[in-house]
Amino acid sequence: MLILQESCIDSSGSLVVYCPVDLPSINIAMSGEDTSCIPLLPNGFIILPDGETEQEGDGASTSSNANRNKARSGGSLVTVAFQILVSSSPSAKLNMEVTTVCNLIGSTVQQIKASLSCPT
Repeated sequence: MLILQESCIDSSGSLVVYCPVDLPSINIAMSGEDTSCIPLLPNGFIILPDGETEQEGDGASTSSNANRNKARSGGSLVTVAFQILVSSSPSAKLNMEVTTVCNLIGSTVQQIKASLSCPT
């Protein structure tokens, strides 16, 4: 199993999309055969800036805007997306699938926070 990954970083934000792909599927793609039969379930995350760092001008401060004269750093908006296969059978146990998805999302968010040195 290999991980196919695409990433992009520019001033508008960052994007990471990845997908597990088995070796026979990679061989099909590399040999130029029809790739429409390769099942891909992409996952990923997007980090968008939630505004820029703001710093007010040199104008005279009054009591109403004294706090605005300080520099303020913008935050970020993180969107995480997953695609997984679930059973369409009505008798399937969805509790385990839901638990798996919740654990996957929680683990991924914690790893993103750790890589960005965010407080827990």
